[in-house]
Amino acid sequence: MMVYLADLFPTTTAAAIFFVVYALWLFSELVIGGIIPRSRRRGATIRYEDKSSRALITLSTLLSLTIGFLFASSGIASLPSGAFYLGIGLMVAGILLRQWSIAVLGRYFSRTVGVQEGQTVVDRGPYRLVRHPAYTGSLLTMVGLGFVLQSWGAVLVLIAFFGVAFGYRIHVEEGVLTSTLGDEYITYVKKKKRLIPYIL
Repeated sequence: MMVYLADLFPTTTAAAIFFVVYALWLFSELVIGGIIPRSRRRGATIRYEDKSSRALITLSTLLSLTIGFLFASSGIASLPSGAFYLGIGLMVAGILLRQWSIAVLGRYFSRTVGVQEGQTVVDRGPYRLVRHPAYTGSLLTMVGLGFVLQSWGAVLVLIAFFGVAFGYRIHVEEGVLTSTLGDEYITYVKKKKRLIPYIL
């Protein structure tokens, strides 16, 4: 399987770089963004209302990755080989932004939508720029992966699936935060864009 995937990339060195970055992405999601924050959580969750958004994100990620790799292996909407290196840069930037956001959020970070006891609005670090920088990091990583696969088709598929899954997640999350944190969060929402500063 790895030999087959390696054939998608410009050189064997590029393939090795991809596998390292991809492994870093998986490690950061499973360990740094999963196990560690959960072990540091202290307050009880006073409201939990995920509405299957986590499951939707997981499913959409798996489907979009599968379709993206199929596009790349079929040569659909191909990009020049130089797109690979742009994609690697975007993936690394996305991973770093997401993990920075998780670190700043600290014990309030959760993979499921919920509000913990004593939780307040976090507006420091990347949260000074947008309301959901961890999701911005995920977007950068997904777009970067499309470029790594050197396929416009893969880029568009990854963005489309991201928009559906994370759009729903943001809707659910902001509803919970607004009703639980009240005016403090409403004021914050009015000042910051969701994902891209001054744009979106």
